This record gives sequence, C-alpha cells and structure tokens, in this order.
Amino acid sequence: MKLTEEIYVYEWTNYFDNNCNSYYIGGNVQALIDPGLARYLPDLFRQMAGDGIKKDDIRYVINTHSHPDHFEGSRLFDTAAVKIALHQKEIAFLKGGGGELYGLFGISVPQITINLVLEESPIMLGDQSFQIILAPGHSPGSIGLYWPAKKALFCGDVIFAQNIGRTDFPGGSGILLKKSITAFSELDLELLFPGHMGIINGRKEIQNNFNVVIQNIFPYI
Repeated sequence: MKLTEEIYVYEWTNYFDNNCNSYYIGGNVQALIDPGLARYLPDLFRQMAGDGIKKDDIRYVINTHSHPDHFEGSRLFDTAAVKIALHQKEIAFLKGGGGELYGLFGISVPQITINLVLEESPIMLGDQSFQIILAPGHSPGSIGLYWPAKKALFCGDVIFAQNIGRTDFPGGSGILLKKSITAFSELDLELLFPGHMGIINGRKEIQNNFNVVIQNIFPYI
C-alpha cells in the first residue's frame, strides 16, 4: 500500500502465523525494511508488484534486528546487487545466543552475507540522509531507522501501538528497552512504523502512544 510519495506499507495481518510488517522507501532510496520470513517473501513481492515495485528495484535491505520473522528472508537476495544491512552488535549476537530463536521457528540460522554493517551514525541511502539509532532491549543490536526529512521512524520491535517488544527472548532486557523507547519518544516524529500491528500517523497520536506505554507498561518490565 502506498502511504506517501516515497513510503509503502505492507502490514502483516495473518493472526495464524507470525511474520512482520515490511516497508519500502522508493524514490532514489530503494530500500526494503525487514523482509520477513523467506516463505512469505514471494507474497510480499506480489504485493509490491501491485504498487509498481519490482524486486530489481530494491537496492538495500535494512534489517531492524535478526529475529527470524524479520530477517530470514534476507537470504533470498543476491548480495552482488543488493546491500544487506544489520547492526554490528546484532551480527555478533546472531552468531551466539541470537541463533537459538531459529530452532523455535523450526528453521536453521540463515547463512547471509551482511555487506552493509550498520553503526549508530548517519547514513546515506540513495540521496537521502537517515540516522541509525541503536535501540537494545528486544535484542542487543536492534535499531531504529530515523528519516529526519520525513519525521519518520521505522522502529522494528522496540515499540508498537500501545505495546512493546518482548524482553524474554535471548538478549532481551527490560531496562534497556525502556531506555530505547524513551530515546525514541524524544525524536521529532509524525510517522511511526512498527514491526508488528498498525502504523501510527500524526505527532499527537505518536506522543500519546509513547505516554500510554511509559505510564502503563514500563512499571511491569
């Protein structure tokens, strides 16, 4: 679904199986954010084709973290043509405790060449400037991809609509997740794109969502 001139939203709405929301930034950026599980990637490509986006249009695959329902589909991309991105701390995590989750999904840890190692810093994707924000708590190397020009944050599984990412997986930490959410709440935002559930549109709605999470959920994590 085309949301704005450059941003396309592909929400996962099947309640009977787990996968993530995926997002595509067009224009000169051409970045897919969180491809999801490999078995659902063909369906994602069909949805994107309906919006006039071809697989060959993808130049970057930005992974917010390495959990299977976000990252595993990255193995189906040709790394000679596409930059596959993951934070350096998440790469190290995946080689250790992060691989344990794949067994719970009944799949093997994918062998993926990460040819764009992310750090907490500004990054140019195409002709646009983004900010990589390290946001541990759900996993050690989770990131938010912040687009200042559009006041948009792709936040992975750090925060959802009136909910938060789990902290009981390997590498999770409630203390760190609260710090990450608090840092996100201080950004100038008009669009919030979580890894699950619906998007949040509008400055007031986003701030209200942070307030609900901080007041009602923080005491329990």
